[in-house]
Amino acid sequence: MATATQDRLKSGVLSLLILGLILGIWYLATLQPAPAAAAAPALTPEQVEYARLMGKDPASLAANAATGSSGKSGFPTLGQMGQAAVRNLARPFYDNGPNDKGLGLQLMYSLGRVGLGYLLAALVAIPLGFVIGMSPLVYRALDPFIQVLKPISPLAWMPLALYTIKDSAISGIFVIFICSIWPMLINTAFGVAGVRREWLNVARTLEVKPLRKAFEVILPAAAPTILTGMRISMGIAWLVIVAAEMLVGGTGIGYFVWNEWNNLSLPNVIFAVLVIGVVGMLLDLMFARLQKAVTYAD
Repeated sequence: MATATQDRLKSGVLSLLILGLILGIWYLATLQPAPAAAAAPALTPEQVEYARLMGKDPASLAANAATGSSGKSGFPTLGQMGQAAVRNLARPFYDNGPNDKGLGLQLMYSLGRVGLGYLLAALVAIPLGFVIGMSPLVYRALDPFIQVLKPISPLAWMPLALYTIKDSAISGIFVIFICSIWPMLINTAFGVAGVRREWLNVARTLEVKPLRKAFEVILPAAAPTILTGMRISMGIAWLVIVAAEMLVGGTGIGYFVWNEWNNLSLPNVIFAVLVIGVVGMLLDLMFARLQKAVTYAD
């Protein structure tokens, strides 16, 4: 126990040192001579009208242009990143119109789409994986279809989804569904097919009913493998939703990144990318804990 604690402490210190090194390199790479103080440049009437159409405050855009936070002065400094973090975390759930929503609100839209698409995929993949894993005949019949559909990029389904569904939000959910189903399906079938024969023989000897055998014998034995598939699927789903929202627009963290890029706000883009990474890490840790909870030692 003491050795494990020491190892975790050492790894934590090493991670902090690596983070400090990255921040130090960032600081030195963006270090510039202090410019002379200058007044905020006046925006043209066209720029003011464009800012209002995009749901932005013209005065704040002028201030950003003066401080260089719009991204025109190059890669943002650590100070500009700190300002972007404070600005986004201070009001994460504001809603000033279609193109001006808080980062937290956009994140909720993305998590909602991922959660719904992922849940639908689990409701289909896990029962079907049980059937495939328990029946070699069904496995051989469905395997060609799985092997053909599995390599298709989820975003390749987006045009077809938009044409048939005619709703960008539901199309995004469909893309999450189609990308999440394959790892869960394959891992569930593999886990069910790999249950020890002696356990199944004991259940058969005791004349355990099929439904009870599925829940009390097969499911506990296959649970670690099923959770592995679910963990992989969640990682893919969170990866795909950002790209999907960039394509369809409207709401979501992916659309936030694209919209801030169009507004030339590179600090907001980088901060949103970091948020995407942190949320993805937390989702993966959640499934790692679940996987550890259902894993038993022989």
